[in-house]
Amino acid sequence: MTALAAATTGFAALLTPAPANADALTGWITQVRAADLPFLHAYVTGLERDRTAVDHALTLPWRNGRTEGVNNKIKLLKRQTYGRAGYRLLRQRILLS
Repeated sequence: MTALAAATTGFAALLTPAPANADALTGWITQVRAADLPFLHAYVTGLERDRTAVDHALTLPWRNGRTEGVNNKIKLLKRQTYGRAGYRLLRQRILLS
């Protein structure tokens, strides 16, 4: 549990965008691979699979949270009216929300 807590805390520190996070991520991955935490090994494999995107997410200050929030809201409205209303009502609900 101590190793898991240390790995989680170490990764949480990387979530604040900083230029040095790409190198710090490499060190974190090395530490996780050395620990006996097989479920984190699968997570690290996923991070390494798309390393360029992960590096950009940890080093650049831009986020798309607002866009994803709007998409989620529209999808929720669409699910609520599924089968009961057409496009015109869905459009009206989106514009009013």
